[in-house]
Amino acid sequence: MQPVAYLRSPYRQKFAIPRQPNLVKEAIGDICFVDEFADANCLRGLEGFSHVWLVFLFHETADKGWSATVTPPRLGGTERVGVFASRSMYRPNPIGLSVVETVAVLQQGKELRLRIRGMDLLDGTPILDIKPYLPYADAIPTATGGYAEQAPAQNSDLQFTVEFTPYSLSQLDKIDFKICNLKSFIKSVLQQDPRPAQHVRNDEDREYGMHLYDFNIRWRVSAGHMEVLSVDPVELQNGLLPWKV
Repeated sequence: MQPVAYLRSPYRQKFAIPRQPNLVKEAIGDICFVDEFADANCLRGLEGFSHVWLVFLFHETADKGWSATVTPPRLGGTERVGVFASRSMYRPNPIGLSVVETVAVLQQGKELRLRIRGMDLLDGTPILDIKPYLPYADAIPTATGGYAEQAPAQNSDLQFTVEFTPYSLSQLDKIDFKICNLKSFIKSVLQQDPRPAQHVRNDEDREYGMHLYDFNIRWRVSAGHMEVLSVDPVELQNGLLPWKV
């Protein structure tokens, strides 16, 4: 198999990525097709579908191995279930499946991109295949969700409020960012509580940082309250490319 495209995602590091797709609907990304498949004919007819399935590689953890059991964050990171009863990235074959909303097909010269919304994938993720989502076959109203029956926010005993300091608001006012509403995106990411499971269990009050799009977001957690401290542009490293409209 070979990748047909690579994903440009707002999530530049694994930290803060939502644990399932469509939990942060403000997240906008681009599927950038490699030259061999950068032909708009490959997407002909896709405009009639609101969502697509992405088949992708867990490229950053592919060489980390796997085990028969894993500890899902939804179970507090302490209870073990079988790897095939989870969506863990540490799998015998490092393949993932995610459903996302389609936004637009963008073509500039020989460059072809499919803009999507609601992804839960790391920037640079290799995309192996794209398939249309079929509501009559793929949506099963009577399905049960095991230990993940509800969305994380509905399942949490601690509902977080998110506020911005005057300094962070002044920074946002000066940022000309056209991809999405950056403030709303940051707030939605934080409402998913991206902290590691052990921090949640210990209810630790501390500061954190996360890299979203081309910005470093600093925030603080205290007594069920999240406060954004700063939104700073970052100097891109490790081959990362700046985001573009």
